[in-house]
Amino acid sequence: MSSFQHNKMTSAERRAVIGLAGIYGSRMLGLFLILPVFAIFAETLEGTTPWLAGLAVGIYGLTQALLQLPFGFLSDRIGRKPVIIGGLILFALGSVIAAMSTDIFWIIVGRAVQGSGAIAAAVMALASDLTREEQRTKSMALIGMSIGSAFLLAMIFGPMISSTIGVSGIFWLTALLALIGMFIILFVVPSPQTSRTRRDAVPLPQMVGQVLRNPDLVRLDVGIFSLHLVLTAVFLVIPLALRDAGLPLTEHTWVYLPVMIISILSMVPFIILSEKKRQLKPIFLGGITVLIGTHLVMAQLPPSENAWFITLIVFFTAFNLLEATLPSLVSKTSPADAKGTAMGVYSTSQFAGAFFGGLIGGWAHQQWGNAGVFEFAAVICLIWLVVASGMRKPRHTTSQVRTVQLTSEAAASELAAQLEGVAGVEEAVVIYSDGVAYLKVDKQRLDNARLDAIVGATA
Repeated sequence: MSSFQHNKMTSAERRAVIGLAGIYGSRMLGLFLILPVFAIFAETLEGTTPWLAGLAVGIYGLTQALLQLPFGFLSDRIGRKPVIIGGLILFALGSVIAAMSTDIFWIIVGRAVQGSGAIAAAVMALASDLTREEQRTKSMALIGMSIGSAFLLAMIFGPMISSTIGVSGIFWLTALLALIGMFIILFVVPSPQTSRTRRDAVPLPQMVGQVLRNPDLVRLDVGIFSLHLVLTAVFLVIPLALRDAGLPLTEHTWVYLPVMIISILSMVPFIILSEKKRQLKPIFLGGITVLIGTHLVMAQLPPSENAWFITLIVFFTAFNLLEATLPSLVSKTSPADAKGTAMGVYSTSQFAGAFFGGLIGGWAHQQWGNAGVFEFAAVICLIWLVVASGMRKPRHTTSQVRTVQLTSEAAASELAAQLEGVAGVEEAVVIYSDGVAYLKVDKQRLDNARLDAIVGATA
């Protein structure tokens, strides 16, 4: 096989990755769609209070955070597809419960059941089983991008869809998406011949402790926890603030559409600067600082459409920058052979943040109104800024995984030492039982020819 063909996905790999990205993204779309509309919809539900509305928005994060890693570990025992199908059934069931509900308490139950279909780790594990090592980073990135795409689509189309079929219709739609996901996993995504644990892609129970003892990774977990806490909290009141500014819910799409486009374009130069000029830490801390200022501004903002439009652009520019930067930092910071576990803990922290954002944000709204929620969010971001400021300057490395053929554990140790002697290789972990070398490399300094020669000599 030529190197060009070697670097291309096969048709089976493309089918697997596209199918799994569709399942993952559509599930997240179903969870996110209510974010820009629920605050207004909740006012029509029996028994609603601001605190219960916040709990309904965020409760999925609790069940997701509690079950995501256990479901991933379960997929190692009983298979990836049974766990994914079971998770989609739970997601569909929760959607139906919420769709048929007329009071806030059953909405909370439905959202909790939705979140219990925690298939993220199992999806990543199946993608790992169905792709070669040299395609794994690309496949994980494509599946990860589906989350960002789902959030973007939810913000733009959530108000539009709710104005057409109502919020109950959104829940019925998410149930349908779950059924489509089951069809895709059964008939589109191939079944792996063997299931193996790839440390760069899936979490391992025995490595969770190592990840949690890494202070820089913990800082990043605090970061994603805080980011999704404030996102969930402020969207308990932003739809209400837009309505008070004279915009009915049916017109919110036409605010979010340009806001999201402009904010994504605005963040790109900062992403380029952080990577090309190696200014990741100051830009990252700057993004948190901007969030603090934006929340303080929103706490005092008058009911003006133009004022909210400009402020939301600044908010989402900072949010999207941090959302894109955090997983990159986790990848750079994690040990070479613990990336999958680090990302699993990170994702769990993200969903936990959504839960506490709904729980505490709803309470703050009930106690102090809209301004209280924004001020609470500013305080959370200030704490995050203090925590993040202590992180070491990030390494500008990327992960590589190379297949190797070894005869013993001693040969694996010897190979790791050889690999770490290659210019640009900053860390090398060789796992004899997996036949894999996990590398952290600085691409600007990497001696590819020497690396290829050493790996090739094991064949």
